[in-house]
Amino acid sequence: MASVNKAILIGNLGADPELRYTASGTAVASFRIATTERYRNKEGEQQENTEWHNIVCWARTAEIANEYLKKGSPVYIEGSIRTRNYEDKDGIKRYRTEIVAQRLQLLGARGTPERQAVQPDSSTAPPEPDLPADDDDLPF
Repeated sequence: MASVNKAILIGNLGADPELRYTASGTAVASFRIATTERYRNKEGEQQENTEWHNIVCWARTAEIANEYLKKGSPVYIEGSIRTRNYEDKDGIKRYRTEIVAQRLQLLGARGTPERQAVQPDSSTAPPEPDLPADDDDLPF
């Protein structure tokens, strides 16, 4: 049986993207976006729940994210969920769950250069990034 690993998010950036380059020169951008669910509780009071998501973009998508996205920017992200583990400086095993963006759409106002979709071709985005196990060596 086939399986699917897909995440679709629309949210706002919590800070400007951080752009780094791997040793081989591939661009990697990382940023966080917030999604907020609004609902009414049993008493009819408006409630909010904000969730933060770690996003990683590769190659040209990373460069475009760095160029056009800024803190507060609305963005559509489509990608796969990845969890990696590493040991911190104290030897404690840590986990980090990220969305590896395969499609990014800037949600600026219509008619502005910020409104565009980015979907890298398979030759520019590594399907499985080879990330170091030590968090200090990560490019983001």
